[in-house]
Amino acid sequence: MNYTISCVAPCRENTLLEVAAGTCACGRSFAPVVRTVVCLDATVPMLRIGQQEADKEHLSNMVFVKGYAEELPFLDNSFDIVFSRLAFHHFTDVTAVFSEMVRVLKPGGKLVMIDMEAADKMLRNTEDEIETQRDPSHVKNLSKTEMLSLFETHGLAIEKCETTEMPQRLENWLALTRTPEPIQRKITERMRSELAGGEKTGFSPYVENGTICFNQKWLLMMGRKR
Repeated sequence: MNYTISCVAPCRENTLLEVAAGTCACGRSFAPVVRTVVCLDATVPMLRIGQQEADKEHLSNMVFVKGYAEELPFLDNSFDIVFSRLAFHHFTDVTAVFSEMVRVLKPGGKLVMIDMEAADKMLRNTEDEIETQRDPSHVKNLSKTEMLSLFETHGLAIEKCETTEMPQRLENWLALTRTPEPIQRKITERMRSELAGGEKTGFSPYVENGTICFNQKWLLMMGRKR
């Protein structure tokens, strides 16, 4: 997260909005270096966890708001930085969400989006099928081209576009979402089948220290509102 903060380069007087913040881990990381952080999420229990953790860390400049990314409850041009991490693959209408993020961003402000990059075109549907089996809230991963298009069609000047390979252990990845055991076994078998030369999954699994692993591509994109 330190690297992300260094890329965004916030100022002390900045006001930041984190969209679909979950437990507000990113917002809590930014809080010490900006004036105010507003964390928005549709799930109140997750916001409560974020607030409890912020209290433990003595972060007094955070505001927690229940709301939907598709209809942000803020005035136009309200924030210096609008941030979203690992959320866009959950949205059914990514254009509506992105438009709202741009609307509440001040002119000259920065919009930062981090999310998983889709597999190659031929394997995208298979990858999304497995992602949705693991986590039913998953909708689809966007390609790099689709993410760039969101920035360009909304008139944002792209200042950063960077992909990072993030190693994942299959068993940890499945445990994170508390995927039911029968589905865990099914997904694991598909990975093993690919390793044995069978049908590709879009994950390109490999074995490391006897454990099935794969690499996710996380794309960090930042644009400035003209």
